[in-house]
This record gives sequence, structure tokens and C-alpha cells, in this order.
Amino acid sequence: MRKKTIVRQYMQYRAEDLKSLAEQRAELVQEMKDLTATAETEQRAFSTEEDTQFDELDKKVKALDSTIEKLERARDLKLNVTSTTKHEELKQEELEERAFAAYIRGEVLEERAGEMTKTDNGAVIPKTIANRIIKKVEDICPIYRLATRYNIKGTLSIPYYAADGNTITMAYADEFKSLTSTSGKFTNIELTGYLAGALSKVSKSLANNSQFDIVSFVVTAMSESISRFIEMELLHGTTAKVDGLKGVTLSTTAAAANKITMDELIMLKDTVKDAFQAKGVFIMNSATRTALRLLKDSNGRYLMQDDITSAFGTTLLGKPVYVSDQMDGMEAGKTAIYYGDFSGLAVKLSEDASVQVLQERYADEHAIGVIAWMEFDAKVENAQKIAKLVMKASA
Repeated sequence: MRKKTIVRQYMQYRAEDLKSLAEQRAELVQEMKDLTATAETEQRAFSTEEDTQFDELDKKVKALDSTIEKLERARDLKLNVTSTTKHEELKQEELEERAFAAYIRGEVLEERAGEMTKTDNGAVIPKTIANRIIKKVEDICPIYRLATRYNIKGTLSIPYYAADGNTITMAYADEFKSLTSTSGKFTNIELTGYLAGALSKVSKSLANNSQFDIVSFVVTAMSESISRFIEMELLHGTTAKVDGLKGVTLSTTAAAANKITMDELIMLKDTVKDAFQAKGVFIMNSATRTALRLLKDSNGRYLMQDDITSAFGTTLLGKPVYVSDQMDGMEAGKTAIYYGDFSGLAVKLSEDASVQVLQERYADEHAIGVIAWMEFDAKVENAQKIAKLVMKASA
């Protein structure tokens, strides 16, 4: 038992090391992108200083790549007990998946380790299945992944620093004379918790088909439902419920109700202070992105670039562009684009997604119900990090 504990601790330390190195690498790559973006925007070659800086950054990235690769190789060469532990974990996950599939199909498994936990309302899905659903949510919904998340019950109070808050200032002073105090304007935002649920019905004909991968079907169906709901709430919010990005105060207004210019995009980006630019991204819907892709300079060259090294293949002013079907388009008075570091959005999960299987409730429909509950809240916790582009209101 002690040997396993030591190995788990060692693996935790190695995981933390890899995460730290990966974060360092991401920062260096972003610096390289910023250097190239500046030269491209100004349509010039690298200066001698920039050329040297880029080469130094490139060397550091390659060194980190080598270190990360060695750590990953070393991680796979641990004591035999590590392999045994992993095998046991995989076996447990397999048992739980089989138990979940069997429960949906109304079968009974002999393996006690894979049994479902019975409740009055059905059965709670094993943690391994619930974790796969949450991972899917993050893959589908980038704003949820980019936000700052707090897993805590009860009310969470966060000091809130407004975008126009005064800062502490320093000034010349004379001996024996009192200083005039100044302070930033801090207020508090409170994150409580709002209950939300998602229901998915599974055909018993499908569930009873032994060739059908019922686990993957349910995971995908539930994750898509949860992701659409969370993304909509984070982007738009609901009155008297989750605020989401309603608290964004930095704003640029387009001169037209149905068109965006490159000048307005530059003004939007520059609304966010340089200190928060490193992790800046754009969020818009696909129609808005298409309209921006069609923007050309005086020589007929497209202004928006496709970059295979960026997160989703497209960059704008050197920053990644994320597309969400939940975003409004270029319509009068609507917010068409968000830009910034979305860690300025706080998301509190009072209760992780708990999922239950309802065997009898939809029996008359020849279906099985799978229902997910979660309790969360979201507000802007740093209004200096995020800005929005609002289309001109109609006359």
C-alpha cells in the first residue's frame, strides 16, 4: 500500500512538472507569434533585435520540447507497480462502463465492482462516465474551458475590479506632511448557484442491440446538450439567473448595423490593456467570421489569415478566432464579437454534473431516460480583461 502511495505522489509531481513546462512553452510560442504579428501588421522585415529575440525564443521552445519528451518517456518507465495500478484503474473503468451499459439494457452483471449505485429515482452513473461527459463539454465549449472555474459549494464572494476603477497612485511628498491616500475601486461579486437539468431519451430498441455502443451514445448526447446550455448562458446569461458576459463593460460600437471594418476590430482589440493581451482570443459566429474573411486591403489581398499553428486554424490581428453558433450575428444593437482573456469570467460549479438513469418513467414510450443535473453560476470577475463589439442600433 505504501509503495502505491509513493508512486501516486511521484506521478502527481511529474504531472505538475509537465503542466508547468507546457505552460512555459505556450507563453514562449505566444511571444513568437506576437513578434511575427507585429512585423506582418507593419508589413516589414524583422529588425536585428527582433531576429535575435525570435531565435532565442525558438531555442527555448526546442529545449522545452526535449525536456517534456524525456519526462513523458520517463513517466512510462516507472516501477511495475505503476503499470499494475494503471491496469487496475483501466479494469475498474471497464467494469463501470459495462455496468452502465448493462443497467440501461436492464441486464444484471456478476461483477460487484461494476455495480451501479441505486437511488429512488434510478441509478447514478459511475464517476468515470461522468468525467467523460465533462471532458466532452470542455472540448465542445471553449469559453467554459477558458474561464476561471471554482468548484465550491455555497456562496462565493470575489473582489471585483471595474474596468474604470482608480488605482493606487504615488506622488512627491514633503517631510512631516501627511500623504493623501488613494485606492482602487474594488467591489464584490457573489456567485451562488442555479440548478439546471438536461434530459436525454434513449430508444430501448437501440439499447437492447448488443452491437450498439450505448455508452458512447449517451456520453455524446448528454455532453452536447450540456455544452449548448452552458455556452449560451456564459455568452448571454439569463435575467435573474446566470449573468455570464453581461458584466462586460469595455465596448466598441460599430458605425453600421450590419458591417464591421478592420479599424473597428483594431479598436476592439486595443480596448483591452496590453497586460491582458497574451491570452486574448476572439469569439464570434461563423457568418461574422465569413464576413471578416472577405475583407480586403487596397491591393485586393485578404486581411484575415489562415494559420495552421493556431487553435482553430484562423487568426485575426495575431489572435485565435473561436466560432460559436450561440453568438449573435451582425445585427442592429447586437454584440457580434467578444475579445479578450476569458479567465476574466468566473464560473462556479456548486455541484458537478450528476447523471441518473430512469428505467421506468418512460416505459410507455419504449424509452429510457438519462438525466443530468448541475448547479452553477457565472459572472465577470475582471472587467479589464474582456471587451465587446456592439453593432450600431437601428435608426
